Amino acid sequence: MKILITGCAGFIGSHLTAELIKKKHLIIGVDNLNNYYDPVLKKKRLGFIKNKNFLFIKSDITNYNSLNRIVKKHRPLLIINLAAIAGVRHSLENPRAYINNNILGFFNILEVAKNNKIKKVFYASSSSVYGHNTKYPFSEKDKACHPASLYGATKITNEILAYSYSHINQMKIIGLRFFTVYGPWGRPDMALFKFIKLALSKKTIPIYNKGKMFRNFTYVDDVVKSIEKLINYHSLKKNKKKLYEIYNIGNNKSVPLMNFVNHIQKALKIKIKIKYLGMQKGDIVKSKSDQSKLFNAIKFAPQTTIKMGIKKFIEWYTIYNNIK
Repeated sequence: MKILITGCAGFIGSHLTAELIKKKHLIIGVDNLNNYYDPVLKKKRLGFIKNKNFLFIKSDITNYNSLNRIVKKHRPLLIINLAAIAGVRHSLENPRAYINNNILGFFNILEVAKNNKIKKVFYASSSSVYGHNTKYPFSEKDKACHPASLYGATKITNEILAYSYSHINQMKIIGLRFFTVYGPWGRPDMALFKFIKLALSKKTIPIYNKGKMFRNFTYVDDVVKSIEKLINYHSLKKNKKKLYEIYNIGNNKSVPLMNFVNHIQKALKIKIKIKYLGMQKGDIVKSKSDQSKLFNAIKFAPQTTIKMGIKKFIEWYTIYNNIK
């Protein structure tokens, strides 16, 4: 299958691209290599996915004409949109970037797909859409209309736009609500990356809400496997009528933040210095994913333990940074 993946130099995008290439798919990768975080890391990700079945094009999804030319020329059967600015805290500092990339950019994806008769689109949503929901675990059946952050609001907007385009144009559009994805080649602004960097530098780690927080940490390989299986599932003729779907992609175990920190300490064999702080704007206390819909569809749900996931990340981190 010829697949266009936007955000191919991003964390999830690079892992997904590498895996789909292994399965003999032809991947057209689009990324603007922006400086939201170190572009060097993004370029190195492109290095590990270099392959004859991978064509990289530097472009920005906020540029409709450029995106349209790419799709018109290469005619993919599927577009997977993973290009977005992620992260709750950064959305407080630079809201306009989130509106431009996450909403206008996604609108361009949908318009390009519609105008070029691309009938299948997958896109990244987020557990942040659940926001102030207090019913656990978070289920796709629950209403998602009380975002705690602008980032969450942009993802809810994506889901509304996706439903509208799917209904009006009879397009298959599949939303993927990711729950705190982590692993090798991750973003430097994510908790695991920051905590390990600070711990190895013997600096103090800030812990918000005095550590009374819970997260569904989801290992990136499990996320990629879930997406791959969903692509196959929605390619089957018997599922042809399932035009609009949303899936949680998260580990169904909600891990206390301090357990997460303790696993890092044990893996690094050092004592971490901690400074407890109050609740930060845009944050939520707890996330927990209901994985029943995903499992019923593909007979798989993320399952890597936090202990194993942290171990694999540290192995990568030490090699990447030449730490003995």
